[in-house]
Amino acid sequence: MTDTISIVLPVFNEEAGIKTTIDTLENYVAKQPEDYELIFVDDGSKDKSVDIIKSELEHNDNIKLVEFSRNFGHQIAITAGLQYTSGDAVVVMDADLQDPPEVIPSMIKKWHEGYDIVYGKRKQRDGESFFKKFTAAMFYRTFKKLATIDMPLDTGDFRLMNRKAVTQMQRLHEQDPFVRGQVTWIGFKQTSVEYHRHERIAGETKYPLSKMIKLALDGITSFSMKPLQLVSFFSVLPLVGGLIYLIYLIAVGGFTAPTVGITLMLFSVGLVFLSLGIFGSYLGRVLDQVNDRPRFIVRDTVGFQERQSSIHRLETRQRVSR
Repeated sequence: MTDTISIVLPVFNEEAGIKTTIDTLENYVAKQPEDYELIFVDDGSKDKSVDIIKSELEHNDNIKLVEFSRNFGHQIAITAGLQYTSGDAVVVMDADLQDPPEVIPSMIKKWHEGYDIVYGKRKQRDGESFFKKFTAAMFYRTFKKLATIDMPLDTGDFRLMNRKAVTQMQRLHEQDPFVRGQVTWIGFKQTSVEYHRHERIAGETKYPLSKMIKLALDGITSFSMKPLQLVSFFSVLPLVGGLIYLIYLIAVGGFTAPTVGITLMLFSVGLVFLSLGIFGSYLGRVLDQVNDRPRFIVRDTVGFQERQSSIHRLETRQRVSR
């Protein structure tokens, strides 16, 4: 019996390179023993990405499209794509070919060896600035120290999951999902394959600094309570700092009430605002969950319209079950 592999590809303003991506993937799947479906999830593109995908879909039966009503975010696009898959295993990869399809056979081999999840581990990253590489490395290592899960270093969302793992992923319903953290959290038998991450074939990165920071905050606040625990530590700092400074002023003979008062006030105010910011990050996530809005709205689907109602029912059941 031939395996079916679903490939989920989030798309956001990829007009410059999406045709090359489709041609490359079609050339790849034509040579493979498995059956493939290519599920493009358009995350509210403003360019001609959707038009190009629809044009290619007309003469490629294995291409399918999920079109969002607006931009909901990369992680939500992955989450939605998983719900529309029907393959025995699912591969998640970016639509800019930085994740090369040539790695997929190695992932499939590991899957056939008995692994439920096979993630791509980057051994080299081309076309990225030193700043992005440095901040990414720092985030993964900081996350590993803070989080309650042991997420592998230097990995993104490029990975293969078998149907059992995908089913468990569909049971999770965070409003701001951190997918790579969720995949680690569900457990199962996991391993990695190393690969060389290529430079983008065209266009610009869809993860500027602001989105990188949001992704990092979503990850940390989803899987760690340690920042909240730091707030208790912050409350002690003004007292300890004030006592040390008071001793210093007495020792050097510079003790005056205004000097001590102003110093302690500035220090305390800074810590209060920092603590409020940490609380706000967690409360914001709670508010999103309490609002209980759908995580995404689909404007249209092409290639599997019969599945749209079942996906809607799944989202509804998840909300009711909460």
